[in-house]
Amino acid sequence: MTGINERQSKIIERLNKKGFVKVSELCEKLDVSTVTIRKDLSFLEEKGLLHRTHGGASKQSLYAFERNVGEKEGIQVEEKRKIAQQALRYIQDGDHLILSSGTTVLYLSRMLSTLKKLTVLTSSLSVATELSEQPTVDVIQLGGSVRKSSNSVVGPLAEKTLQDFSCNTLFLGVDGIDPEFGLTTTNIDEAQLNKAMIKSAEKVIVLTDSSKIGKRSFGKIAGLDQVDVLITDKDLAADSKVALEDAGVEVCVV
Repeated sequence: MTGINERQSKIIERLNKKGFVKVSELCEKLDVSTVTIRKDLSFLEEKGLLHRTHGGASKQSLYAFERNVGEKEGIQVEEKRKIAQQALRYIQDGDHLILSSGTTVLYLSRMLSTLKKLTVLTSSLSVATELSEQPTVDVIQLGGSVRKSSNSVVGPLAEKTLQDFSCNTLFLGVDGIDPEFGLTTTNIDEAQLNKAMIKSAEKVIVLTDSSKIGKRSFGKIAGLDQVDVLITDKDLAADSKVALEDAGVEVCVV
């Protein structure tokens, strides 16, 4: 690569293997000062070869931005279907469930017809519409302000309604999972509603593809201590899996 020295090439090589590198790690491996490594990372970022982060660098930006639900539904389709199929194993006839907004959760809702009897509370208009056609599922649609980008409701009305319910399991979609910062979403009102959902559920299962792991977004939902199970796809990095399990999360890879 033009203009890049041998040391910087080694940084890129290591980054391509791991997806993320720390300044302290690079200093040790390359036997140079933190000042030198930080200058290297700044130079490589200017060339568009990496993204600087606090204490290191990543191949891609670690910040998750908002996308329209219609756009998200067409991304990582096969992975989402496999994750949803695995999630079915955590549901029994007669369960009372909470389904958040999110396209992976929507895929799960399309598979619930295999159950004989369920009750589902949901903030997602798309999920409610899907389940309204399934005779074995009783649907409770939470009320509130409609968030058009996610086709779901948010706000104090939905949060207050959840206080009157206790459910077996929450299936939660997120925009980012960071081992240190926790679960996040792009909208603070949705984050507050997700917090209320967690309080109303005995078990919390997060459904997300691996592209969201290691990222964080604007609104914090909860720390990883609030998560019982994470279901994700086989592209999950080995070090990310270890970090999540060290935080007490049961990680299921499909």
